[in-house]
Amino acid sequence: MTSNTPSAKAWSGRFSEPVTDLVKRFTASVDFDRRMASQDIRGSLAHARMLARQGIIGNQDLADIERGMTQIRDEIERGVFAWSLDDEDVHLNIEKRLTALVGDAGKRLHTGRSRNDQVATDIRLWLRDAIDQIMHLIGDFQRNLLDVADEHAATPMPGFTHLQVAQPVTFGHHLMAYFEMTRRDAERFADARRRVNRLPLGAAALAGTSFPIDRHFVAQELGFEAVCENSLDAVSDRDFAIEFCAASALLMTHLSRLSEELILWMSPRVGFIDLADRFCTGSSIMPQKKNPDVPELVRGKTGRVNGSLVALLTLMKGQPLAYNKDNQEDKEPLFDTADTVIDTLRIFADLMTGIRVKVDAMANALRQGYATATDLADYLVKKGLPFRDAHEAVALAVRGAESRGCDLPDLSLTDLGAIMAPVEGAAERLGEDVFQVLTVAGSLASRDHIGGTAPNQVRQAINRARASLLPTQ
Repeated sequence: MTSNTPSAKAWSGRFSEPVTDLVKRFTASVDFDRRMASQDIRGSLAHARMLARQGIIGNQDLADIERGMTQIRDEIERGVFAWSLDDEDVHLNIEKRLTALVGDAGKRLHTGRSRNDQVATDIRLWLRDAIDQIMHLIGDFQRNLLDVADEHAATPMPGFTHLQVAQPVTFGHHLMAYFEMTRRDAERFADARRRVNRLPLGAAALAGTSFPIDRHFVAQELGFEAVCENSLDAVSDRDFAIEFCAASALLMTHLSRLSEELILWMSPRVGFIDLADRFCTGSSIMPQKKNPDVPELVRGKTGRVNGSLVALLTLMKGQPLAYNKDNQEDKEPLFDTADTVIDTLRIFADLMTGIRVKVDAMANALRQGYATATDLADYLVKKGLPFRDAHEAVALAVRGAESRGCDLPDLSLTDLGAIMAPVEGAAERLGEDVFQVLTVAGSLASRDHIGGTAPNQVRQAINRARASLLPTQ
């Protein structure tokens, strides 16, 4: 088989027999890497313009390449491009079609480059586009979250540690914790984007090229901020993909934590919220069921993204320099991670608009766990009692209220003093003003500092958050 045979591989001149159909299927990547076709065309056009600018190919060759690539892009967009497993990957499929359309000019396009630096460039272009979309979607989610937080900036609910009632917070304050998590996520994606946005093209197979190329021109054409400085590293580096998957795993972990809370809050045993029907499903046997399928799936898909991160780390850990065929396995976990994150953010942005808060249920829950006990301890400390003594006195008060089946504010001043009497000096420091600190409203209002759960502080945090968001596109 010669290199001019229609079914020949681009590299087949070296070999005395063709690969088997099994090997062909095993080694081909076109079924999944053809989604980078747009990026491959963009990279090829920038490379061709550089070759013409440097006098490596003629201006007519460049014109023919641009004309052919325009037609190929149109064929792909219309879904009529004939993808072939025989041509292995997206790069050779496009190159073969280009050569069929424009002849020798198509064959000259690959001058000064290799599929190694070509695929590294395509992945970075594709991932840069994905990161931009993800950051936009994070903003959509945050805006809708802020709307709910603003509406419920003063809605009291229990704050929990160990899933036990701890202290009063507001629902708006609770949601703002997830804003902070996703703010960090956005920062991580933005930081990762800088390392994605470096051009490998020009490294060729591994050692650079003897042609007088201009890598900085190509970088400028494609919007890269810099070029990869070492040719070996340029073709073998997949740190940027791993870093993206790590940022994605953290984002999904945060959304999974929120999902877990939504599931718990929606349970009739808690009953803090309800989700709009469009995010839930029923049961095939139990007609009363309304299942929070979307949050449950987000919780499950987080494991999928975590698995992709581990897969890429494992893929790279034993590879010698430079490029190895192993790296073909980087694309499917990378693509799946981006798809999962994008779909999750889209649906979660909408889900935030479908949360109905059950204010009374949250208020009732605050009456069940002695949520203002810490406020009582703070009261005694402010009256001069050492904190450890105040802690012991309030623990006695909680135990006494439990034995009576009531909450702390339900105890009379006399009963409260009698229960605290074993702690020297505690009862003497009690006054009628103690009941002001035992209210939920008083507890919330007392935490009036940045980061605190006083409603006015929550609203200020929301305003700062809104100001930090990029304008919608």
